[in-house]
Amino acid sequence: MTKEIETYSQAEERLEQIVSKMESNEYEIDELTDRVKEALALISFCKNTLTQTDKALEKLLPETVDMDSICDE
Repeated sequence: MTKEIETYSQAEERLEQIVSKMESNEYEIDELTDRVKEALALISFCKNTLTQTDKALEKLLPETVDMDSICDE
């Protein structure tokens, strides 16, 4: 990655920039491979962050809380 990503929001923003430039054909072919690699690393970062957050929330919430009923409200 060109700049150190520290948060999910930063990774999401950078991914949006990369995708936008890809869709508008702003990358030269020589740079495209590097941007795809960067995007894959960002996706992995986001996936790991979401997984860790999910696990942390599972530990914090009491087992008696039914998440489906909360989400339906």
